[in-house]
Amino acid sequence: MSISSRFAVAIHILSLISINRGGVNTSEYIAASVNTNPVVIRRIMGMLKNAGLVNVHSGIAGAELARNLSDITLLDVYKTVNVVQDKELFSVHDNPNPSCPVGRNIQDTVLPLFTTAQLALEKALGSVTIEDVVNDITRKLELEKLQE
Repeated sequence: MSISSRFAVAIHILSLISINRGGVNTSEYIAASVNTNPVVIRRIMGMLKNAGLVNVHSGIAGAELARNLSDITLLDVYKTVNVVQDKELFSVHDNPNPSCPVGRNIQDTVLPLFTTAQLALEKALGSVTIEDVVNDITRKLELEKLQE
C-alpha cells in the first residue's frame, strides 16, 4: 500500500510557490521542478485551488498561495489530494469467510488497529505546516551556499 504521490507533489508545489514568491509560477515552471508533465501539475493545482490553498491565474501569472504558510498543515494537503473512499486510509476486505475462525474475527481485530494508525498519521500531519517544510528547505539551501 502506498499513499498517492499526489501528496508529495502537492507539498512540492506549495513549497516552490512560496520560495519563488514574486516569481512566475506557471504549471510548466512547477512541472520542471517536480520533473513531471504540466498536465499533472494542473490537475493537482486544481485540487489545491478548490481547497482554497492556492489562487491560480491562467497565462503568465501562474499561481500564488491563498493562505499563509503557517495556516496550511500537511493534513490539509493530504485531505485535499488523497481522494480516499470513505476517508479511511486503511480498508478491510469485504466478505471474509464466516466459517473460518480467522475470517469471522479478522475485521473486528484489525479495524481498531487501523483506526489508531490513521489517527496517529492525521495527528502527525496536522502538527506540521508548509511553513515548517519551507523553513527546512531554506536552511538546506543556506547550507549548500556555505559549502560552495
